[in-house]
Amino acid sequence: MNSLSEYRATDRMRDLIGDNSALLMVMSRFGISLGFGDKCVREICEEQGVDTPTFLAVANFGRGRSVDLSTLSLATLIDYLQRAHTYFLDFNLPAIRRKLIEAIDYASRSDVALLLVKFYDEYVTEVRRHMEYENTTVFAYVGQLLQGRLDRRYTIAAFAEKHNAIGPKLRELKELIIRYYPGRENNLLNAVLFDLINCEQDLTSHCRVEDQLFVPAVELLEDSLRRQGDSVFAEEPATVPAPAADAETLSQREREIIACVAKGMTNKTIADRLCLSIHTVTTHRRNITAKLQIHTAAGLTIYAIVHKLVSLQEIEAAM
Repeated sequence: MNSLSEYRATDRMRDLIGDNSALLMVMSRFGISLGFGDKCVREICEEQGVDTPTFLAVANFGRGRSVDLSTLSLATLIDYLQRAHTYFLDFNLPAIRRKLIEAIDYASRSDVALLLVKFYDEYVTEVRRHMEYENTTVFAYVGQLLQGRLDRRYTIAAFAEKHNAIGPKLRELKELIIRYYPGRENNLLNAVLFDLINCEQDLTSHCRVEDQLFVPAVELLEDSLRRQGDSVFAEEPATVPAPAADAETLSQREREIIACVAKGMTNKTIADRLCLSIHTVTTHRRNITAKLQIHTAAGLTIYAIVHKLVSLQEIEAAM
């Protein structure tokens, strides 16, 4: 069939799927079940309790088409984002981990296999922290706004300022596998790489919906409440948990020591390299462990790679 120029409420839902099979994932995250025959988008959405303009906005946005933010239902969009979080955390990322372990023969306990799985586990922990913050804090804040209550101590801009894409780090894991793991079973490895690529693209698309649909729509609601002048302020501000330690919370010396650890240096070698005493290096490493809650050299190596404190080339050269 010919590509649809823009998805409309009167289009048959199956025509949208025929035009873009990726909409199957969008439908799932809106809670729309299959078996809709020749019914149009509006009929399906009304039958299954989904706001039609919001569904169309997400569907059209995914194909690079213009979206009228004023038509969005934030309640529906939040439900969509929460379902996406459940999909990633409870289904997709665990499934990839199982396939990764099988593909790299984790039971062999090789250093490279252990590092790859640890890298992946650290990444999933970061994604979980990212999404749980949104579930418990950001969406709760927007829920207050939908009840007509502003918060004097928090705005969606505070979230947007620190909202980072979470997909690209999977590309780094893919590069690690391609460059450093001599797999004996290419079919399994290639299947994992394919899943990593798809997951990266899916997570990137998810973050784009948050950045370019969700955040601007919330800003519109905030502005509307401020203009009303009689909005009720929330008695308790939305709880904003302290962010987990990252590279910016570490001192320059601590970052240098982590980079040295990632290159396989002992405390004595680090002390000689940085012109410090071994006691000072030990103290720094104790502080690093307390800040990051990472207790092993392998874990610090993963951290260094993820936060770009050391490059793959530097690690390779130090081996």
